[in-house]
Amino acid sequence: MARVLIVDDSPTETMKMKSILSRHGFEVLEAENGEDGVAKAKQEKPDLVLMDIVMPGINGFQATRQLSRNNITSHIPVVIVTTKDQETDRVWGARQGAKGYLTKPLEEKLLMNTIKDVLASATI
Repeated sequence: MARVLIVDDSPTETMKMKSILSRHGFEVLEAENGEDGVAKAKQEKPDLVLMDIVMPGINGFQATRQLSRNNITSHIPVVIVTTKDQETDRVWGARQGAKGYLTKPLEEKLLMNTIKDVLASATI
């Protein structure tokens, strides 16, 4: 069973994603902001991180960059999940190391297909 860390400051969004992931057999970890997300990823070493962008303190771009450039966590794929839908945000997310980019509101099928694809490419 794959372990997914959700990093999002919205309890509602976290609950929605957790519900979807749990139904599909994933173990879910949670963090409420970028700083906690980076710390939890280092400690728990999940198989994938779902990262919001707009959060207090360290934002999702900064947290993604920290994860992708740290030897302890660089192997963990990050998928950005945000309301920010500009092409510049997508490009910037990829430059920080994100392996995927989804916009809210999430469509369950697209979320699951993205997770499956990212996890498959991470094991190659």
